[in-house]
Amino acid sequence: MRTPLAAGLAALALLAAGCGGTGAEGGTAGGGTFTYALPADPGVLDPAMGVLNVTNTTLSLAYDTLVGIDAQGKIVPALAERWTVEPDKVTFTLRKDATCSDGAPVTPSDVAASVNHITDPDTKSPIYGVLIPTGMKAEADDAAGTVTLSMPKPFSFILETGRAIFVVCGKGVEDRSILARSTSGSGAYRLTEAVPGDHYTFKVRREYAWGAPGTSIKDAPETVVLKIVPNEQTAANLLVSGALNGITLYGPDRTRVEAAPGVTKTITPVANGQFFYHQGEDRPTHDPAVRKALTQAVDLKELAGIASSGTGKPPTGLVLHPRPCQGDTVTGHVPAHDPAAAAAALDAAGWKPGPDGVRVKDGKRLTLRYLYATTRGAGVQAAAEYLATAWGAIGAEVKLNGAIDTKLSESLNTTQDWDVVWLPIGVTLPSQLVGFLSGPAAPKGANFAHLSNKQYQSLVDEASQVPAAEGCDKWLQAESALFEAADMVPVVETTVLEAAKGATYEMVAGMFVTTSIRLTQGAE
Repeated sequence: MRTPLAAGLAALALLAAGCGGTGAEGGTAGGGTFTYALPADPGVLDPAMGVLNVTNTTLSLAYDTLVGIDAQGKIVPALAERWTVEPDKVTFTLRKDATCSDGAPVTPSDVAASVNHITDPDTKSPIYGVLIPTGMKAEADDAAGTVTLSMPKPFSFILETGRAIFVVCGKGVEDRSILARSTSGSGAYRLTEAVPGDHYTFKVRREYAWGAPGTSIKDAPETVVLKIVPNEQTAANLLVSGALNGITLYGPDRTRVEAAPGVTKTITPVANGQFFYHQGEDRPTHDPAVRKALTQAVDLKELAGIASSGTGKPPTGLVLHPRPCQGDTVTGHVPAHDPAAAAAALDAAGWKPGPDGVRVKDGKRLTLRYLYATTRGAGVQAAAEYLATAWGAIGAEVKLNGAIDTKLSESLNTTQDWDVVWLPIGVTLPSQLVGFLSGPAAPKGANFAHLSNKQYQSLVDEASQVPAAEGCDKWLQAESALFEAADMVPVVETTVLEAAKGATYEMVAGMFVTTSIRLTQGAE
């Protein structure tokens, strides 16, 4: 059985950001160089392997998708100028003027090849089953100018899936090996230099005329440089000094950058901070009474402030804005803070205080191994310590285990040596979470927490069979069912600061709106 967990979890943690961008007063200037900081190297540039946010940010300069999304969450044309949707398929009619960076026309066969390559088991694409639904097939009709994406059964978000497919065209279709360090797409920019670990340089394609409706590449910068700057403090210093035009900040440097003269900024949601309980049969958190008690022991509002260093917002759901289904699935559905009720519930469940204060049941101590990533900043570390204190106060013994991302994925997928895990999630469609929140448990499947919420599964099954808008109530109810059962606990909507100096730009779901990039007058 296919288990794309390690890569998929990276996708959950890092893939998606909300809509955001920077604006500035005054005019804009064409030509010149726009320089943006990436916090890590994007790695292999084949779109079929693009799971990390930094990779997709990079790819968005050189590749187009079938459809896009505006700030209100509405699907808008991109490579496809129109489409017809049926419950189990969508047929896209492509624009006739789009060309690849090597001059070749973009054809329906290119689109079909891009999709079918991802879904081919031999590809081992980490986005298959996450961004591209399992079972999807593509069929091209070059004479009619159409490509059809189909599913074995009705699928709510079959149209929206077109947002996630970077279309490879031209030479890259025949020889995908060239895509590791070069690009072969129809985007507004083409990669001209790749120096892994240092920078990636892109040149504008002035012939690009198939961007979002009402946009133009005419006044865009001639060159875009993505500079690898792993240290946020260094990136902040470079922006303030004018050596960078754009950065994304998570941590404490946000305050001084926001206050710096000439800097424009936007606060953007990027992921949800939350924790999951392991529900394996041998775990204390298999018992819903224990999960509820542990949740009641925590002041989630205080924890949110700690985990986000005061920059987060109250969570209202698992999917980031702009959401296809609007609504608050969190408020009123998470067990309220009540330490006394938590202690009483553990008593009733048979967990009695031992000589050292740690609760014991059937000779087994209430020991929780708390797993978290050390790469998410000081706030997540402080949150771990806060949880250890809160749970210790009601008689749980908490062992903290900080790990880098690769070790965290190994623990979740293979060794299963955890009881509670802090795992950020950032996705744009509720369907992208189903494999992680239900179905076969790890290591056989992607259900890393061994969740088995029958109400969630039933609601998702119903919602999946109808078009997205018709199924939204069910999708929202499904999320709430997870929270009511304390299967997972949403804590905070994490935000980032998009800051710019000498430039303006927009990003949607972590990807550049390439026709929006402009250098402001006076920038070099």
